[in-house]
Amino acid sequence: MSEPTAAETAEKPRPAAPPLPESEAEAVAHLHEARKRIRLELGKIVIGQHDVVDQLLVALFSRGHCLMVGVPGLAKTLMVRTLAQVLELDSKRIQFTPDLMPSDITGTQILQEDPQTRQRTFRFMKGPVFTNILLADEINRTPPKTQAALLEAMQEGRVTTGGHSYPLAPPFFVLATQNPIEQEGTYPLPEAQLDRFMFMVKIAYPTRDEEMEIYRVTTGDVEVQVKPVLSGEAILRLQKLVRRVPVSDHVTAYVADLVRATRPDAPEAPAFVKNWLSWGAGPRAGQYLLLAAKARAILMGRMNVSCEDVRHAAPPVLRHRMFCNFNASSEGVDADRIVEMLLKHVPEPKPEDYR
Repeated sequence: MSEPTAAETAEKPRPAAPPLPESEAEAVAHLHEARKRIRLELGKIVIGQHDVVDQLLVALFSRGHCLMVGVPGLAKTLMVRTLAQVLELDSKRIQFTPDLMPSDITGTQILQEDPQTRQRTFRFMKGPVFTNILLADEINRTPPKTQAALLEAMQEGRVTTGGHSYPLAPPFFVLATQNPIEQEGTYPLPEAQLDRFMFMVKIAYPTRDEEMEIYRVTTGDVEVQVKPVLSGEAILRLQKLVRRVPVSDHVTAYVADLVRATRPDAPEAPAFVKNWLSWGAGPRAGQYLLLAAKARAILMGRMNVSCEDVRHAAPPVLRHRMFCNFNASSEGVDADRIVEMLLKHVPEPKPEDYR
């Protein structure tokens, strides 16, 4: 989808997002309704991609980050910018290139002289990472040293430079994009950085009807405005609410069984995992699976987490944490296929066993 012109994206005053109710039950209902409104507002500009929007919201309310993989022209940048407007958050975009330096992301120390005292001091000029939603466009086009500049910000929520740490204002959400078809001149993300991303979100081509609607909307002369649905303060409170959602022992056991089944050296790993994977997911995958299941339950208007919520979150959480070997490549098997087989192979524990 083509992007709006500079005049169309100019800052305009927007009404404040409605306040969040006080009680947890009301907050759950409010978030369930907010999800519908967010999808409705995004649908004014971004056609289709409802599953992608749901995954972005789950990651946001879980305090995670997303790696978005898709070919050019699928409205990744437009979706992020519109989401920031709907959520009443600041957003910035960094175009990753081979000559990008770490200081271009985090900021730099500059030497300033006081005009009266002539005393020279260093002052930190904040980089674009100091925002709420950061779009790291084509993150695999920059060298590992620059890619690593995001590690501390994503994990610790702060930037350290010149011996001082500077906290990032929450909520902080990184959305990185990656082109899956153009690999010449790219630098694959190290496993440590891949693991920092809660989800790897795959963006597919639109359906025929959606594509026709894209053509109609983007070739007309109609300016579309979106309304804010949630404020930054409300998002922070809802992130805390997600952490307070109770999870039964049998759901936690299902998460553990699923993650452990991805490891080829584990006794419980099925034969196809031992044959096709070099190594599997670590404990962080289980943490993200459980958080994603909690967030999805809340977005659906429930305070109880089911194994279905876990299964729904499994592909985006696990696909970039399992590394296929030559056997898998030679047989045309990818991580998504293995996740699909794992979900059929690993049974749900019986609730009565954990009472």
